[in-house]
Amino acid sequence: MQNNKSLSLKLAAVLLLGLGLWQLGGGFYIKAKAVLAQILVAEAWSETLAGHEEVRPWPWADTWPIARLKVPEHGIDLYVLEGGSGRTLAFGPGHVESTALPGEVGHAVLGGHRDTHFSFLRDIGENTEILVQRTDGSWQSYQVRQTSIIDTREARLLPSHGRTALTLVTCYPFDALTTNGPLRYLVFAEAQMDN
Repeated sequence: MQNNKSLSLKLAAVLLLGLGLWQLGGGFYIKAKAVLAQILVAEAWSETLAGHEEVRPWPWADTWPIARLKVPEHGIDLYVLEGGSGRTLAFGPGHVESTALPGEVGHAVLGGHRDTHFSFLRDIGENTEILVQRTDGSWQSYQVRQTSIIDTREARLLPSHGRTALTLVTCYPFDALTTNGPLRYLVFAEAQMDN
């Protein structure tokens, strides 16, 4: 009977260890996929800058790079994909289709996952510079004006009133164990005028 109890405890320990490794592996897979995708998207971005349109980073992709996003203060250099679906956001920040393109007059909205590409948003503050490279190769500088937390059940996107504005959006809270909650963390930035 003692051997059966010992065997059961060993089996339970192995199962718990296996479950823990499986969970860690899943988390590692998500982050590895996000990093690898940005390498492939960078190649597609180079072709976009060379004048090609809607260059897909891999043959079955239903998205393509539309901008490059840099936040020098935080060492961030990301490629933005067209579309805001969860499938797109797994590979990089995504542009919400019904908003202006980044760097153009209007309000551009970019979304990203809080645990991969947009995890840096928790540390961003007012006056931080955000740079966006457009498909023509030009750069637009933005300055963060404010951050806020909104409830998607009540909030609405405000018009830009002729300004060039950028909002970066991710789920909130950053360390939540569950997904798909109604809260979002927003970083609102306005374009800087050329000197």
